[in-house]
Amino acid sequence: MNIGNILSEAVKVLKNYNIKNPYLDSEILLSQTINRDREFIILNSKKDLNKSFLKVFNDLIERRKKGEPIAYLVNKKDFWKHSFYVDNNVLIPRPDTEHLVEETLKLTNNNSKLKILDIGTGSGCVLLSILKDRKEFFGIGIDICKKALKVARFNANVHQLSNRVKFYNSDVDKFLIGKYDIILSNPPYIKQNNLKYLERDVVGFEPRLALNGGKDGFSKIIKVISRAAQLVKKKGKFILEIGFDQKNRALNILKNNGFYINKVVKDYGNNDRCVVSTKI
Repeated sequence: MNIGNILSEAVKVLKNYNIKNPYLDSEILLSQTINRDREFIILNSKKDLNKSFLKVFNDLIERRKKGEPIAYLVNKKDFWKHSFYVDNNVLIPRPDTEHLVEETLKLTNNNSKLKILDIGTGSGCVLLSILKDRKEFFGIGIDICKKALKVARFNANVHQLSNRVKFYNSDVDKFLIGKYDIILSNPPYIKQNNLKYLERDVVGFEPRLALNGGKDGFSKIIKVISRAAQLVKKKGKFILEIGFDQKNRALNILKNNGFYINKVVKDYGNNDRCVVSTKI
């Protein structure tokens, strides 16, 4: 079978299972299978595909039709300016989380020698993106999940940042190491009862630990703010990602923990998504 026919069959399968982007997904998975770019696939639709490649590709399509996210199937996701390894032990990086990186870079300059902490680091994409842009920073990432930290360490190695970052397996409650100029966090903030309403790709495959914010969506946020208040230096910055409907309560908790609110940043969908604050 040639590439064009194989793609047509794959698209048909994905359409039957209501996958949103069947054409794009099929091209990405075939690119991954034969290790060539999508342009090659489009320009070589009449070329026959090796049977061993066909089996690998069909296996990926089988997994995709069940809802498994593309990022897990190809083990990578672009975030900020770079590509990061991801698997089902970590949350897939979202474009809206790039605001954590953007706001940190706005507050600092290339010559700053600052120490930053990322609470709930996951794949490490936020922390490592900042370290790539700020050559004099040193970063610490903590996560409760050992398997997530394995991914973060792998990404640090790939991006040649292992000498400027350390990762600790710790619950935020128990982490007491150091004082920081900037603390960042994208904690789990989805209400437990709302998890079942998330898209199939998310709820069926991404780690619950990274999504579940407890009964009211605030159980992890409260812990993170409380610990950040103890670990951040006076006049240090704390940048927190929140859910679209959590602004008012999050601001009150921050103020009660000694933070001055600098601004609330909207995401690409015009929802409140990120709070920048200063420790008074």
